[in-house]
Amino acid sequence: MDSEGVLMPLIHKHRMMPWNDLRRGDCCGRFESIGDGYYCKICDIFVHKKCGESAEYIEHPSHPNHTLQLLSTRGNSHDCDLCGKNIGDLFYRCEICDFDMDLYCAKYPPPEVINISKTHHHKLNLLKELIQFDCDAKCGTNDYGFPYKCYECDLFFHKDCVWHPPEVNHTLEVNHSYHSLHPLKLHTGQLPNYSDRKCRLCAKEIEVGLFYHCSLCNFTLDMSCVLNPPQRYLWNLKAHDHQLTLLPSLRSFLCSACGLNGDRSPYICVQCDFMIHQVCLHLPRVININRHDHRVSRTSVLGVVNSVCGVCRQKVDWTCGGFSCPRCPGYAAHSLCATREDVWNGKELEGVPEEIEDIEPYVVIDENTIQHFSHKEHYLRLHVNGVLCDDNKRCSACTHPICLQSFYGCMDCDFILHQNCAGFLRMKWHVLHNERLTLVTNETEVFKCYACERWSNGFRYQQGYKSFDVRCGSISEPFFHPSHPDHPLYCILPYGKIFCNGCYKFKYGMLVCVEYECNHLICFNCATLPPVVKHRVDDHPLSLCYGEKASGICWCDICEAKADPEIWFYTCKDQRASLHTSCVLGDFSGLMPGSTLKSASNSSEVLLNNIVSRPFCSFLELMPGSTLESAGKSVEVVLNKSTSRPFCISCKLHCIFPIILKRLGTSDEYFCSILCI
Repeated sequence: MDSEGVLMPLIHKHRMMPWNDLRRGDCCGRFESIGDGYYCKICDIFVHKKCGESAEYIEHPSHPNHTLQLLSTRGNSHDCDLCGKNIGDLFYRCEICDFDMDLYCAKYPPPEVINISKTHHHKLNLLKELIQFDCDAKCGTNDYGFPYKCYECDLFFHKDCVWHPPEVNHTLEVNHSYHSLHPLKLHTGQLPNYSDRKCRLCAKEIEVGLFYHCSLCNFTLDMSCVLNPPQRYLWNLKAHDHQLTLLPSLRSFLCSACGLNGDRSPYICVQCDFMIHQVCLHLPRVININRHDHRVSRTSVLGVVNSVCGVCRQKVDWTCGGFSCPRCPGYAAHSLCATREDVWNGKELEGVPEEIEDIEPYVVIDENTIQHFSHKEHYLRLHVNGVLCDDNKRCSACTHPICLQSFYGCMDCDFILHQNCAGFLRMKWHVLHNERLTLVTNETEVFKCYACERWSNGFRYQQGYKSFDVRCGSISEPFFHPSHPDHPLYCILPYGKIFCNGCYKFKYGMLVCVEYECNHLICFNCATLPPVVKHRVDDHPLSLCYGEKASGICWCDICEAKADPEIWFYTCKDQRASLHTSCVLGDFSGLMPGSTLKSASNSSEVLLNNIVSRPFCSFLELMPGSTLESAGKSVEVVLNKSTSRPFCISCKLHCIFPIILKRLGTSDEYFCSILCI
């Protein structure tokens, strides 16, 4: 162990510092009465000392036939097969039996038989199967898990209601400094129905398990506030210049730091009429947020009348504190919005000099000529109004064809950029990432855009493991889209998937209209669909139509399947066609024709599908007259001689999309979609 911490590769990827904390352990999800452990400041993860010293492999009496290995959930959901509780971060597993056990049960395995006379007068046996049961202890709740059972009385009990390991037994009653009227009694299991289910001091939701409660006063504390109560007096804080005093009671108040209402236990300054949430005590002073290009600073009074939060788009109380931009007088954000995990990277920048960087993408040579940083060897000349949709003239940034748009063309080679793409900044913030992104122009490897999940090998905005194609990466707030011309759109991240008005699919991360009763939402995929494209199905350019009410049945002329006119589609000049956007663009519209797509097993060339006779996809290479066996069924392979083309449930066989892949080293092996590779 050194001054920089200790490496614990089985437990966590970063160095961890020896730490003393009585908070819930992220390792096992439980409280310990002794707070020794290890802490990662980068990830805000605390590991109990005993959990941190867990062996990689163990033999355990609950699973005697096989060795168990220590693993991490890595964000996946696992339930312990002993106690039925959801596993925190670390657990032991037997792959052979699909058996999982959390660290708490590994450290303190519940005995198979217990005799607890205070709870029940017969012996209780631990059931080894998950069942639905009503607990006959004080909690009296219905639950699903591994209970103790009395076979004589046919009664069931939560494990936590009748047994705790001796090593972690807590005092049955405590006299707490913040509730001197009556002692607080230790409770297990569910909270009483009359409780508001929150800790009186810290306002956190109390989970089912251990807590202290006074039934006479309806006063409840979680284990953290019992073992490590908040200080009564605080001073020398960034939050306020005077001493603050904790007021441990139910009391509605307006937080002077964030402008939001609270309902309990604020810290107060009597001489200033200052009240503050406990969570707002340590707000940072200067930060970067992914919704704004400049640093924002915390101020005690915003002073901007009728201002709107730059994150949640709700009204800000200008008489309270918040974050504002010194360079943009009208910009403000709620303190708690600006410091959300999906908005702020957690870095305090007070005292850190701000670096001045050149983020402009080009140097102006004259009114029609520029030198772009991605193509410094030659000058680019502006061509106004573009050309009529030439598939062979493609923008190196977005990889889309030049189609009725102004563009910059190299005066000495074939390098082309849309005028709009040439203006993308070299570095920028994005609403879907907490670190500043860099525009990368010298890589040709294929990547999947984090926002829209399309494949691309054009320019990308990148930081760490996240990459955005330039269409999604260039989106900033407010975002204006022709599908909703009356109001701008903002990225208000929902909790879970919501419905996109463009594709009628459930997606994460939407661009939303925040106007009252306006429910327009579109995903990044739909927001960046090209408004005009060229396709072999029609001699004229196709225009994107943003859905319409229509009677009767519409058909897509490309795949010959039904098309819902309320879902966005492409249409031709006379508007007689309704073409699926997926059929018009395909899976490979973000790949530059002529480039190579490499995979672990083979490599493919990206081709324009302009062959006179449409090629067959090599997803299925079957001989007419042969038989295909699948899932107990047999189908005959026949030549497609019918007047109306039959519909294959796995692939259309003919490559219908404008850009396809051809396996290198072959003459006729084509792939038309990602599913076919």
